Amino acid sequence: METRHHLNTKIMPSYQAPLSKVTAADLTVERLAGCKYMNPSKKHILREEYRDKVEHIMYDPRPQEDLDAEYPVSCNKLVCELAAARKHLHFNPSETSIGIVTCGGICPGLNDVIRSITLTGIISYRVKRVVGFRYGYWGLSKEGSKTAIELSRADVRQIHRFGGTILGSSRGPQDAKEMVDTLVRMKINILFTLGGDGTQRGALTIYEEAKRRGENIAVFGVPKTIDNDLAFSHRTFGFQTAVEQAVNAVRAAYAEAVSLNYGVGIVKLMGRESGFIAAQATVASSQANICLIPENPLPKETVMRLIERRLQQSRNCVIVVAEGFGQDWETGKSGHDASGNKKLIDIGFILKKEVESWLRANKEKFPQGTVKYIDPSYMIRACPPSSNDALFCTNLATLAVHEAMAGATGCIISMRYNNYILVPIKAATSVRRVVSLRGALWRQVREITVGLSDDVQQWNEQDLRRHLESLNVERERIIARLASKV
Repeated sequence: METRHHLNTKIMPSYQAPLSKVTAADLTVERLAGCKYMNPSKKHILREEYRDKVEHIMYDPRPQEDLDAEYPVSCNKLVCELAAARKHLHFNPSETSIGIVTCGGICPGLNDVIRSITLTGIISYRVKRVVGFRYGYWGLSKEGSKTAIELSRADVRQIHRFGGTILGSSRGPQDAKEMVDTLVRMKINILFTLGGDGTQRGALTIYEEAKRRGENIAVFGVPKTIDNDLAFSHRTFGFQTAVEQAVNAVRAAYAEAVSLNYGVGIVKLMGRESGFIAAQATVASSQANICLIPENPLPKETVMRLIERRLQQSRNCVIVVAEGFGQDWETGKSGHDASGNKKLIDIGFILKKEVESWLRANKEKFPQGTVKYIDPSYMIRACPPSSNDALFCTNLATLAVHEAMAGATGCIISMRYNNYILVPIKAATSVRRVVSLRGALWRQVREITVGLSDDVQQWNEQDLRRHLESLNVERERIIARLASKV
């Protein structure tokens, strides 16, 4: 079951109830009035792929457990709009200027999205121009707009092979009136905002200001959150690449830990409020023994008991910890960064110190105990996307262009139940998706990691029993061989 909590929640409960107050109005996408221009690219693809009628999918297609019903009934009557290419457009392609801005931290796939938006606009729609705004929302300020660059096919041809963003990025808001002034002055018809929840909240202010003025400008978000914590979405670009790279870090920590006498490997991964990367890397690697995520807060004492339990079972332990875990372990940083995110203490370094101190205090029980610490976060953020993520970026970007050209505005493109859908920015930024402690993912984590309920004595007895059984088999084999010689 997908769960979320409100962004202003200060204390993370161990389990959040599913979002149940979503209304049909919350999921209704606004479209600029009038679609009188024919899509110029319709002759290049199958006719049935173009449709003006907006189709929907169920917000939650899982059926109710109603044995009396003749047919399964969805457990939620809400629907989401499916993204698609449209036969008729709101904007005249030959007179349309597209703007692109990237904000916040870098993430695998940013250049792929920039490239796909640019190429779809130029090749499929033959738009007038595509403009890239430099260094986040600062590039939309009066001063920053002077650094804007026009993007051509040649400019973006090879950028998908590299990490980061060719447009640059920054954190922090700008004045919405000034940003809309820039869009009007530069005659930008569509603005694509690439960034996380802070970026999309900024996009919402631009959309509302443009709407208040009556400007014919579409604001469309392509959400970038490597933590995969976007509401109304089951996958965000860069997340799969992050998990793949995180697994390599876990394997390295495992190699270090098993090569030592009572070795402990610690890997700190991204995940400010949602532990999807840590949880999936734990399951995918099958080499982590303890997984610590923000959704499941634990005191220091409990974590040390888990480590002790693992070292009693084996002479090594691998711990995967999300960066948002254990923020109550120490009183550290306070306040928020330029994007509005709460500043975090370095839980990886703190956990390393705590484990080292605990090993010194228990050196008679665990002699030669050693801790190896790996933080691959910035290496993961900066790498190019995997092939599957690159394909996902292309699909998101091209559908975003299709819908924005048809007048969709104030919304984002996302994937839910393997369908590409449109979600109003206001709804998408109102809540955050988190790992359900009663869901399948966390069940898998618990099945392959150590728990305090494990009976060490029983585990040792089972291991001894298996060893004795193998000795008995070997003994019977030797007796049979000797008997055959007699």
